[in-house]
Amino acid sequence: MCGIVGYVGHRQALDVVVGGLRRLEYRGYDSTGVGVLDGDRIAWAKKAGKLTNLDAVLETAPLPASTTGIGHTRWATHGGPTDANAHPHLSPDERLAVVHNGIIENFIALREELEDAGYEFSSETDTEVVVLLLHRELQRQPDFVEAVRAVCRRLEGAFTLVFADAQSPGVVVGARRNSPLVVGRGDGENFLGSDVAAFIDYTAEAIELGQDQVVTITPDSVEVTDFHGAPAETTTYTVDWDVSAAEKGGYRWYMLKEIEEQPKAVADTLLGRLDPDGQLQLDEMRLSDDELRDIDKIIIIACGTASYAGLVAKYAIEHWTRIPCEVELASEFRYRDPIIDRSTLVVAISQSGETMDTLMAIRYARQQRARVLSICNTNGSTIPRESDAVIYTHAGPEVAVASTKGFLSQVVACYLLGLYLAQIKGTKYGDEIDVVIRELQRIPEGIQRMIDEGEQVRKLAAELVDRTSFLFLGRHVGYPVALEGALKLKELAYVHAEGFAAGELKHGPIALVEDGLPMFVIVPPRARDQLQEKIVSNIQEVRARGAHTIVLVEDGDDTVLPFADVVIRLPKVPTLLQPLVATVPLQIFACELAEQLGHDVDQPRNLAKSVTVE
Repeated sequence: MCGIVGYVGHRQALDVVVGGLRRLEYRGYDSTGVGVLDGDRIAWAKKAGKLTNLDAVLETAPLPASTTGIGHTRWATHGGPTDANAHPHLSPDERLAVVHNGIIENFIALREELEDAGYEFSSETDTEVVVLLLHRELQRQPDFVEAVRAVCRRLEGAFTLVFADAQSPGVVVGARRNSPLVVGRGDGENFLGSDVAAFIDYTAEAIELGQDQVVTITPDSVEVTDFHGAPAETTTYTVDWDVSAAEKGGYRWYMLKEIEEQPKAVADTLLGRLDPDGQLQLDEMRLSDDELRDIDKIIIIACGTASYAGLVAKYAIEHWTRIPCEVELASEFRYRDPIIDRSTLVVAISQSGETMDTLMAIRYARQQRARVLSICNTNGSTIPRESDAVIYTHAGPEVAVASTKGFLSQVVACYLLGLYLAQIKGTKYGDEIDVVIRELQRIPEGIQRMIDEGEQVRKLAAELVDRTSFLFLGRHVGYPVALEGALKLKELAYVHAEGFAAGELKHGPIALVEDGLPMFVIVPPRARDQLQEKIVSNIQEVRARGAHTIVLVEDGDDTVLPFADVVIRLPKVPTLLQPLVATVPLQIFACELAEQLGHDVDQPRNLAKSVTVE
């Protein structure tokens, strides 16, 4: 997720802006840039790579002294991580500069309109259309802030925008829709930032902006309006944590922060997936419709948590497309001499895009002439570069080793792939696909509810802190959820934990059940009556042998109550989408148990975020 800083005041703006960008490095980024007012133009510097690269540029060619400036760390979406695509983007006369977080969904139409008007583009980004629209708007009417509002009214998508105008010294203007922007209020100076980490060195007084609002800061004032110029209400608060906690946004652990970010991560993964005709479109689908119609087998390859996302995907993809789908551990795939050919689609799932086992597996698949599609969160990484097509999850950086929002966003990306293939192959009607998309768009609300109700799970972890073994049971898509719940406990709490398909219980695992053993059971929605009845029988079987049953079940389903020691209620969602809500309490439980045990939640022993060796 991009980092944004804006400053007006009495200090040297460059020092403030670069310092703020350093505080925002935790967000993850692949290029960076700054701009400061210099007479009738914006002086700027930007560079692909880390802030040290920008430091080197600024040391060689220092920017002039100025008390007004903006800065940016970019997480690439439109266009690769290059110098040209780095922010800020400027108008042709260098009067105007903008930095941007988010996606402008209608940028293609806006770009065509601007090109028709004679504008030339110097980057591949969607952001550049914004500064050129502002340049044209200011030719029609001279008011800087009103021109910003007019431009914002034309934009579709999610965005935070921060503007500087060389003809408006001591003024920085910001705007937000579906993307965070906060104001820092100082004494004779004011700040804008993606979050308070950007200015916590200078002030703890913050103003939270609402949806579709424009803020204008000067050294002595903060004015907030809606996109039409009407005064808008804001929320003021005091930051109650110190600088050392800034990188985590006030959370004790990155993992807690990333759990909280999951509603937005899922929403961002879904963002911009429909074209103007309501048809699904994917990021970099370099495979033609005819090539996709030729696919007669899908093999999903991944490691760890990503492989469980693939297991969830298998149920959905086969159901929607009627194409056989297998899920394989990437570390085993090429060693078993798999049968693949040009009609096989290999789907590689990797959060970092650098997982060596998965990379070697896709290279093998390409040698066998299979088509390869990757699902990844890191633009420009190796696995997407070596794939025929890519679906980026747009979940923002994930710092904690144990994946949370990475897992949910991967599941959503897999759903999008399944629906896209169903659209291409005609195995589902357009209105059927629309129904699933609408259900997916409602899922962030369900995830937020599970986060809001997390206290029940935290208390449960405190009660079970002395247990050394846990079992997880699930059927259908609940089985991968059980596997993921068990993995989180192993990763974080270092306790024995196993996930099983509930139907396999009597084929061995029931021997592990003893008095007081905590057992999580994921119950399918009542719409799947046969599955639901069977898992209720499984609960009875383990309860009769002394298990402490912790049952995750949808609202309104009381059939399990006589056999459950603890009930965790889930929102009612379609069966195939249930993993997106059922996984969340298991993440919270693992995080809390690890903390209760005194472990480092973000950096568990012996583990790394990205495994780059086989």
